Amino acid sequence: MPVIECDVDDARKRLEDAGVTVDSGHTDHERWRASHGDATAVAYDDKVVIQGQNPRDLEALLREGGGRAHVYFDGAARGNPGPAAIGWVIVTGNGIVAEGSERIGRATNNQAEYEALIAALEAARDYGYDELHVRGDSELIVKQVHGEYNTNNPTLREKRVTVHELLRAFDEWTLEHVPRDVNEHADELANKALDRS
Repeated sequence: MPVIECDVDDARKRLEDAGVTVDSGHTDHERWRASHGDATAVAYDDKVVIQGQNPRDLEALLREGGGRAHVYFDGAARGNPGPAAIGWVIVTGNGIVAEGSERIGRATNNQAEYEALIAALEAARDYGYDELHVRGDSELIVKQVHGEYNTNNPTLREKRVTVHELLRAFDEWTLEHVPRDVNEHADELANKALDRS
C-alpha cells in the first residue's frame, strides 16, 4: 500500500488536472478520496494512501515527475517454453518506489525476461523518471538490446524493438548485466508469481 507524503491540496489538483474525479472523504480524518482503475487514493493531513489491486496509475499521477531511478527486472519460465512470470522493482534514494509481478502464460525464459523488462520500463515511464539505470541477470537480453548479439528469433526481435521504443522516453539510460544475487528481489517476485496458482 503506497504512502505518499505530500501537500494533499496539490495532490488533489494534480488528480483533477488528469481528469480523475475527487470526492469528499468518508470520515472526519479523510480530506478527500479519488478512485482510478482498481485503486483508491485517500488523503489525510499530510499524506495520501493508495489502496487497491493496481495502485500504479494513481501513484504515478501523484508523485513528482523527473529524477533518477534504478530498475531491476527478471523473467522466469518452468520449462522452455512453459508457465512463465515476470518480476520488476523500481528503486530510488528513498527506497522501493514500486514493484510488480504477474504470470504471463506460456513463454520461453528469454521471452519472459523481455516481458519483465518491458513491464519495468512502462512503469518507470508512467512514473515520469528522466534517468534510468536498468539491471537484469540475463546477459542475452542485455547484449541483444545493446546490439552486441544478433536477435534472430522474430518474437524476441519484436520485443527488442519495443524495449528501444520505451527507452526513448528517458533522457538518459543505462542497461547492464548483473549477477543473480544482485537481482534477487526481482527474481523472487517472478518466482512467487509462478508459484501462485
